[in-house]
Amino acid sequence: MKFTPDNLPNDIDCLKQLLLETLAAKNAEIAELKQSVQRLLEQFRLAQQKRFGASSERHDYQGELFNEAEVTVDDVDNEPVESSTDAVPAAPKKRPKRQPLPKDLPREIITHDISEEDKQCDCCGEPLTLMGQDSSEKLKFIPAQIKVIEHIRLKYSCNQCETQGTQANIKQAPVPASPIPKGFATASLLSQIITSKYQYALPLYRQEMLFKQHG
Repeated sequence: MKFTPDNLPNDIDCLKQLLLETLAAKNAEIAELKQSVQRLLEQFRLAQQKRFGASSERHDYQGELFNEAEVTVDDVDNEPVESSTDAVPAAPKKRPKRQPLPKDLPREIITHDISEEDKQCDCCGEPLTLMGQDSSEKLKFIPAQIKVIEHIRLKYSCNQCETQGTQANIKQAPVPASPIPKGFATASLLSQIITSKYQYALPLYRQEMLFKQHG
């Protein structure tokens, strides 16, 4: 019922009673609304936990994604034990074999031998006999080397012509061909500089530092 000034009673006691009843009704309505909100919040929380919670999408196989070794051991332990007559022996695991290094690489063979004293048998004193050898391959890196190629051209002249005062006949080997005339850079040096600059983007000042390291 909607109250207006016209339908309100004029008696003070009746007004107080009406006010108390109205407040009680409002309080009951507020309490019911609070219960409804709490219930909705609980349902929402359960729905969120069911959708995004860690236990919502858990399967029987979760937790076993990264323990393949343990699973394999457990499977083996849980398998029924067969009789020895029917059991098939497991094939031994093959160890990975290292591939030999390329044969076209330059090789330096170093032989490691025992001393002459150790070549005597400890039991009878007789000399030991070579029965075989074991070999292992290692890779060694040799840094670039800088060396000077000095070209010496021998000259030949005729002593007879020089004695008679005629024109001297001098012969000499021709000057070797060079990529840069009168330059001291060989083809190998130029190819190294060009390859480092354009193939590996190494500036010239960095190449200069590397050359300084080589003396």
